[in-house]
Amino acid sequence: MSELKRTPLRDFHAAHGARLVDFAGWEMPVQYRSILEEHKAVRKTAGLFDVSHMGEVDVKGPDALRYLNHVVTNDVSKLFPGRVLYSPMCYPNGGVVDDLLVYMRAPEDYFLCINAGNIDKDVAWLLEQAKGFEITVTNRSIDYALIAIQGPTAVGIVQSLTGAKLDRIGYYHFAEGTVAGVQCIISRTGYTGEDGFELYHAAGDAVALTEAVVAAGAAHGIELTGLGARDSLRLEAGYPLYGHEITADISPLTAGLGWTVKLDKEGGFIGRDSLLAEKQNGAANKVVFFKTGDRRIVRADTPVLGTDGAVVGKVLSGTLSPILNEAIGSALVTTAAAAGALSVDIRGTLLQLHLVKPPFVTLKKPST
Repeated sequence: MSELKRTPLRDFHAAHGARLVDFAGWEMPVQYRSILEEHKAVRKTAGLFDVSHMGEVDVKGPDALRYLNHVVTNDVSKLFPGRVLYSPMCYPNGGVVDDLLVYMRAPEDYFLCINAGNIDKDVAWLLEQAKGFEITVTNRSIDYALIAIQGPTAVGIVQSLTGAKLDRIGYYHFAEGTVAGVQCIISRTGYTGEDGFELYHAAGDAVALTEAVVAAGAAHGIELTGLGARDSLRLEAGYPLYGHEITADISPLTAGLGWTVKLDKEGGFIGRDSLLAEKQNGAANKVVFFKTGDRRIVRADTPVLGTDGAVVGKVLSGTLSPILNEAIGSALVTTAAAAGALSVDIRGTLLQLHLVKPPFVTLKKPST
């Protein structure tokens, strides 16, 4: 068994009572006091997450735009300096390599944020696809730490530590500046459905910045928040998690992410032909979101039953929504079965799945 990787904040987590677990090969905090209380804090006040395990990649050069538009499904040409784009990155068969964020610093200077468990695979894929393009692709993951401050009081907390005008940074926009004296990429993005910021900074500054944010947020109800609440928050918001709602076998169209697939953009992209065929012919399966009216959590891989009791799919993600106080989740089912009644068998009890268009709760994200 290989040794777990550690973020620059690992000892900080241990000192603050975190329960540390293996997540994608990283030793990460799953919770501090309580997943339930941490989740509620993000919805009511603010939470601070260590997401330094995420990967960062620089893409630079005269062909940077053409290259990125070739490897991702969304349209990078719509970006301008200071803008962020969410996009899947697909294989030729339409399956997903990863979903990522594309930051445009300048016309020939882009920055990618990729998922922790996919760093090695993504970088190898990006380098392979770079052949024939006048660009450089550089893995910067070891250089960066990343914390996220999310929730209704998050903006005020971060604003108290920076001279940057945060009200001028729209949703899915970013700026560069100092926070608590630390140089940061200040990104108005997140994975909770709440307003807030993600702060990219040098790994060596992680502890000082985090301690400053915790101190500034003490009067504003900030909670240290682990991966447990991060997952329940993203599921309430209806956000996909790689390896669950999107995979090498689940395309963006199947996952309900058609808005990120620009089939008509100039130059095409890897996976376009397969995704076009899927759109024209209809997908055999689809990802749906559900709630149950019951507190019993429906675990991933639980078989989903159709109207006649036959298996028509499986659960992809499941948790208890602390806000709704009932089980919620997602499932991959046949498109035909999605139009009828769906259920799961939980230890001999048949629970109906009530399909919901996410988010499950009312969110107050800022305007773009």
